[in-house]
Amino acid sequence: MANEFLTLKTIARRALPALMDELVFPALCSRDLNEDFGELGDTVQVRKPARLEAREFDASQGVDYQDIKEESVDVTLSTLATVDVAAGAVETAVSLGSEEALERDFILPAARALAAKINSDGLKLYKDVYAFTGTAGTAISSLNDLSAVRKALNLAKVPEFDRKLIIDPEADAKLITVEQLSSAAHSGDTRALRNGCLGRVFGMDVYTTQAVEKHVCGVSGTSVTLESAVSEGDTEADLTATSLTGSFVKGDLIKIGSDSYTVTEGTAAASNKATVKLSPALKAYDAGTAVTLVGSHTACLAFDPRAFVFVSRPLINPDGQGVESYVTTYDGLSLRVTKGYDQKYKKSTYSMDVLYGFRTVYPELAVRVLG
Repeated sequence: MANEFLTLKTIARRALPALMDELVFPALCSRDLNEDFGELGDTVQVRKPARLEAREFDASQGVDYQDIKEESVDVTLSTLATVDVAAGAVETAVSLGSEEALERDFILPAARALAAKINSDGLKLYKDVYAFTGTAGTAISSLNDLSAVRKALNLAKVPEFDRKLIIDPEADAKLITVEQLSSAAHSGDTRALRNGCLGRVFGMDVYTTQAVEKHVCGVSGTSVTLESAVSEGDTEADLTATSLTGSFVKGDLIKIGSDSYTVTEGTAAASNKATVKLSPALKAYDAGTAVTLVGSHTACLAFDPRAFVFVSRPLINPDGQGVESYVTTYDGLSLRVTKGYDQKYKKSTYSMDVLYGFRTVYPELAVRVLG
């Protein structure tokens, strides 16, 4: 049993660094480093990153102190991502003591598969982001496009330090041909060799991942306006149009006048009308104000790390006859490797899994970059 346990320990300790090298979005978010054990569906409280405001000193009024609030947000451990295999090549590699074969046939493929799912799940948070720049259906491709992203971040008052931009492969293919960006990617900065980092451009660290989400709009319309007036602070609006068909889906973007909002719940249009729930809270608008529906797009993201939080918890070692496991944790990410035995089919099984959850904390610190 001791040798088998050490084998699982070897797999886990080789797999976790491989997984971390493949992660993009979680590595750029705020992370909770608590190492309490958890189970799927658990809700954990995570400290909300503080935001402070710099103010001009008024000698006549004295100092206006700001409270540093110990606020927290609930994050649900909503996903247990797992890669499960029958013994096959894994068992052969273990029995032969071939770490090279073990890494090739199980550790690296499993780590990459887990990373792809974790990246994808995290980037689905784009649906909470309402500020946007770019043109739906057209990938960013130039320094001018990146300048527009910087402008959008500035208009959203996103702090200038530590900004991140995650782009999809199509935008990457276009931007990498820009000489200034190609030079940045080969500047000697080791980050350019990890996590698809293209370098720092216009105050943003630019990363590429295949996991960027594509948003498909559920509704189309012409001459869309507000059917009735909206009061400041409302969270829904009644729309009417010459033609309005389909259903709004979570993450659809609309503009009312010059202000942008994201749809928070799905709702169907009927008789060329629809009531949509929106975020953030609405400004005041008169009936008849023009509404623009943003089309389907690739949802790249520019953001401050505090906009989102990633939480992972170590999984409990399972009890059961013929089941062995090993859990390893580093820098807020935990991975478990389990070896079992299927008595019915008399086969050994291996499993590699990660328990985690994401949450948007400050949507105002992010901008959706349309592609």
